[in-house]
Amino acid sequence: METLLVSNKIFTFRDFSPFFKGPVRVVLTKNAERKVVQSYKNLQTALNQKVEVYGVSTGFGNLSNISINPEDQKKLQFNLVRSHATGLGPSIDLGTIRVILFLKLMTYAKGFSGVRLVLVKKIIQFINNDILPVIPKKGSVGASGDLAPLGHMALSLIGEGRVFYKGKNVLSRTALKQAKIKPISLDPKEGLSLINGTQFSTALAIKASLYGESLLKNADLAGALSVENSFSSRNVFRKNIHQLKIHPGQKIAAKNVFNMLTGSQIVSSHSKCGKIQDPYSFRCIPHVHGACRDAFSHATTMINNEINSTSDNPLVLDSKTILSSGHFHAEHVAQALDFLSIAFAEIGAISERRIHYFMKGIEPSIPPFVAINPGLDSGYMIAHVTATSLVSENKTLAHPASVDSLPTSGGQEDHVSMAPWAGNKLIEIQSNVCSILAIELIVAGAANSIASSKIKSGKGTNHLIDILKEHCNYEQGDRPLSSEINKIAHLIMSGEILNKVTQSIKVE
Repeated sequence: METLLVSNKIFTFRDFSPFFKGPVRVVLTKNAERKVVQSYKNLQTALNQKVEVYGVSTGFGNLSNISINPEDQKKLQFNLVRSHATGLGPSIDLGTIRVILFLKLMTYAKGFSGVRLVLVKKIIQFINNDILPVIPKKGSVGASGDLAPLGHMALSLIGEGRVFYKGKNVLSRTALKQAKIKPISLDPKEGLSLINGTQFSTALAIKASLYGESLLKNADLAGALSVENSFSSRNVFRKNIHQLKIHPGQKIAAKNVFNMLTGSQIVSSHSKCGKIQDPYSFRCIPHVHGACRDAFSHATTMINNEINSTSDNPLVLDSKTILSSGHFHAEHVAQALDFLSIAFAEIGAISERRIHYFMKGIEPSIPPFVAINPGLDSGYMIAHVTATSLVSENKTLAHPASVDSLPTSGGQEDHVSMAPWAGNKLIEIQSNVCSILAIELIVAGAANSIASSKIKSGKGTNHLIDILKEHCNYEQGDRPLSSEINKIAHLIMSGEILNKVTQSIKVE
C-alpha cells in the first residue's frame, strides 16, 4: 500500500494515479498540522469577538441575511450536511472517491478553513481504512462548491448515509462500528467547509486527465497501424517536415507514428506505387492528434492549478480577517474539461474516418469491408457502423457544459460552472473513443491478415499485430465482434497495449 503525504507540495494529476489502483495510506505532515490548528484558533478568536461569519453565524446561500443564535450554530452545520446530501444516480468509482477525500485534506492543510485537527484526522481515518462515502454522480452545478456530492461525503463522516467498505455498500454507522471509528461531531463552520469546494469536479478532471494521457498515445499507435496496412506513406511523418510547424503536440505525434513504422517491409513494399497523397485522416494525423495533445497540455495546466488551490469559503486568513470569496466556483475546471471533450471527440472522429477508408476496399489487395468473401461475408461493415454511432454520440456530448449556466439558491448563486457535468460527459466521450480506437485496431489488423501477414511489420506495429492475432479470430471471417472490441478496448484502457509497444520503442 502506497503512502502519500498531505503537505503543501505542488501536486499534478499524475500524483493521483495510486488512488485508482487500490487503497492508499496518507499521513499529515507536522507543518500541515500546525497550520490546521492555527486556522481553527483564528476562527475561534473571531467568533469570540462576535465577528459575523457566513455559514456560521448566518444562514446559507440566499438565507445568509438570517442570523443564527450561538446555541444553534452546531445544529446549523448538521442541517447543512443533511440538507445538501441530495445527489442522484449511481455512485462514482472508488478511485475518484479517494481522490475527493485527499483533495479535501489538501485544502485543509493550507490552513485557511478554520476546522479542527480532529476533523482532518477523521478524513485520514476514512482513507487509511478505505471507508469510502457513496457519492452519486449527479446533482452538482459546480459552484458554491460541489454541494450535493460533498454533502454525501460529509454525511458519512457524521455516521449517516452509506459507504463502500470491504467490497460492500453499507450504512456508514455499520462500517464505522466494524472499523472501531467514532463519527465526528461538527463544530461551527465544519459542515459548511466540508460541503464547499471544487473537490468533486477536480477529482473527475484528474481521472479524465490520467486516462486521457494514455488514450492520446494509443491513438498514435492505432493511427500507425492504419497507415501501415492501408499502404499509406510513412514519409509524411518525417521530422524535417514537422519542424516547419511550431506546435509541440504535432511534432510528438508525427515522431510516434514514424518510429512505430521503423523497419516495416509493408511500408517499403509500396514505396514506388505512384500514389502521391493519402487522405487527410492519414496524412494529417500529426496535425489533429497534435492539436488534441496541445489542448490536453493547456487543460491539464488549469487542472493542476486547481489541484493546488484553496477552494473553501469563507476564508480564515487570520484572527481578524475572515472573508467571503468565490473560490468554490469551478469555472477553470469546467472550461478545461470542455476543451478536453472537444479534443477527444476529434480523436474519435479522425479514427472513424480511417476505419471508413478500409470499408471501401483498397485495390487490389483489400476487399470491401475487409471481408474474406465479400457478399457472402459482411466483414467489418457493422463494426464501422458502431464506430460511427459512437462518434455521433461524442459530437453531442462535446457541447460545452460551461456555457449552460442556470441560477440557483433563489438567485444568489446566479452563475455556475456546470463542471461536474463537463467531467462526467468527458469520461463518457473517452470511453467511446477507446472503443473506436479498438475497432480501428481490429480493422487494420484484419487488413494485415488478408494482405500483409507474410510481410514484416514495423518495430512498433509488430507488437500490435501480435496482440490482435491473440484476441481476434481473423481466420473465421464473419463472427460476433462485440467481445473482441470490448477486449481490445480493455487492453487499451488498462495500458497493456501501450506497455507492450514501449518494450521496443519510446512512445511520447
